[in-house]
Amino acid sequence: MMFEPIWKSLLANTTSPIFTPEQCQNIIDMGHQQKSEQARVGMQHKGTEGGYDAKKRVTTISWIPFPALPDMYKIIERSMLQVNGNHFGYEGMALGEPAQFTEYPKGGFYDWHMDADVSGTHEPPVRKISMTILLSNQSEFEGGDLEFMTPGNKPPQLMQGQAIFFCSLIRHRVTKVKRGVRRSLVQWFCGPPFK
Repeated sequence: MMFEPIWKSLLANTTSPIFTPEQCQNIIDMGHQQKSEQARVGMQHKGTEGGYDAKKRVTTISWIPFPALPDMYKIIERSMLQVNGNHFGYEGMALGEPAQFTEYPKGGFYDWHMDADVSGTHEPPVRKISMTILLSNQSEFEGGDLEFMTPGNKPPQLMQGQAIFFCSLIRHRVTKVKRGVRRSLVQWFCGPPFK
């Protein structure tokens, strides 16, 4: 019988912010400079981006091109490699796609979902690690908790600029924002298929 090493985990946040408030504002500004769109859910088949479903997700997104903020991507990738080595242990991990800037207005939310494509229709590469960085100051919004369908389901209390990394197969959600606007950056890291 084989067991995973006891050091492995499926959820890990950085012990301190990886971006300063000024860097967070720069990311927000860059996110606002990109074409904004209403977020979709699901994927119908290869080449499509799913559809709109206000019962499942209410948020706007934009995509930050790699050349727009190269230093941001270097910091994110370096953090992921460290977290992966200390917690996940996946092989061949790399930035998989551009980062998604998200804004949840009052009433905005994203119901339970996974980031990985369990059908394998859109892979390889395989999304293995997901990351969320809180860009807003905690005082700017209420609600909008990032929750995971894990034992205890206690939402992490992220500070502005702090990152949380988690296995892309974990179901998670963002609860409804009660006041203000929650801004975050979402990134996925991909690797070869699981063996």
